[in-house]
Amino acid sequence: MAMTDVVVPQLSESVSEATLLTWKKQPGEAVQVDEILIEVETDKVVLEVPAPSAGVLAEIVKGDGSTVTSGELLARIDTAAKAAAPAKEEAPAAQEAAPKAEEPKPATAQAQSTSSGSGAGIASPAASKILAEKGMSAEGMAGSGRDGRVTKADAMSASSASEAKSAPAPAPASQSLGGRPEQRVPMSRLRARIAERLLQSQQENAILTTFNEVNMQAVMDLRNQYKDKFEKEHGVKLGFMSFFVKAAVAALKRYPVINASVDGKDIIYHGYFDIGIAVGSPRGLVVPILRDADQMSIADIEKAIADFGRRAGEGKLTIEEMTGGTFSISNGGVFGSMLSTPIINPPQSAILGIHATKERAVVEKGQIVIRPMNYLAMSYDHRIIDGREAVLGLVAIKEALEDPQRLLLDI
Repeated sequence: MAMTDVVVPQLSESVSEATLLTWKKQPGEAVQVDEILIEVETDKVVLEVPAPSAGVLAEIVKGDGSTVTSGELLARIDTAAKAAAPAKEEAPAAQEAAPKAEEPKPATAQAQSTSSGSGAGIASPAASKILAEKGMSAEGMAGSGRDGRVTKADAMSASSASEAKSAPAPAPASQSLGGRPEQRVPMSRLRARIAERLLQSQQENAILTTFNEVNMQAVMDLRNQYKDKFEKEHGVKLGFMSFFVKAAVAALKRYPVINASVDGKDIIYHGYFDIGIAVGSPRGLVVPILRDADQMSIADIEKAIADFGRRAGEGKLTIEEMTGGTFSISNGGVFGSMLSTPIINPPQSAILGIHATKERAVVEKGQIVIRPMNYLAMSYDHRIIDGREAVLGLVAIKEALEDPQRLLLDI
């Protein structure tokens, strides 16, 4: 017997522990190399744990929902074994158990034969022995083996099932109080971490928000003029986020304190521009980072953001991709938000909130005209960023967006 260990992947230094989700394989089942056995949820991402070698899953050491740390043993794979095929003697045994045509068929047998015709209630020899030792029967059990046969693993886990039946029932997750239903659902590790960080941000930062409005007409005209050629050339659609990223970088270069962070009583001025892009996912809000955004082209930014969105939905962003960042952008406009006060993402000192672009009546040169307007909001840590820098930084973003050619010429 040759055993290979399945262990928790290496977690980042900022992640001390993780939670196991649901095992996709059970003991006794065959696994292939790199086949995903289980997913591990951290407070940032969900990591897949692949099988390091082919064989048979011999033992699960940590069950669903367990809290684990880097390198901890999860399971063992027997690389020399093969998944057991249904015992040959079971077939004739099943045939002998079935009543002959001329014999009267008991009602219980009729009920079983009219179900699915599967092997439910039939146990392998090893499973039968284990069940007998526990004083249990395979009758009525739906196993995980072929055609529903009860496997050794099913028999071994049957004890916990029987104990669960005898144990006091837990408080119901759902209840109805006079037609007013409630449901109690535990927070995922990511949601709990989001809550912790947002509270930390509000408690530790002196958050203030400044607002401005931007006429998006120039950006929209530029986009409409080149979007087809852009997509054909780069294989990705030309959106608006790349313009906001470029405009933000231009403002951060002009006012470096907005790109800085606080460390105790020190201010750290970052000589690089790592822009976090807030992305919604089924598990909650995540903020992957555009590294060295100042060195990226419009096409590079659009490709990266599209990739972030796709992999966030699949839960496949890595911890490294969401660690760090010197400034963040949150786009509530995709959900229809008109105005908001975004919360700073620690340890950063500022965040830009952008919103839905809507046609509004504005005054230009004494005339009321209709323009596509977007309200911008910048929340900043007033401990190190004064109102002057925050307001001028937001004005710099506004000016860059209203004259996007300046972004291309870096002026």
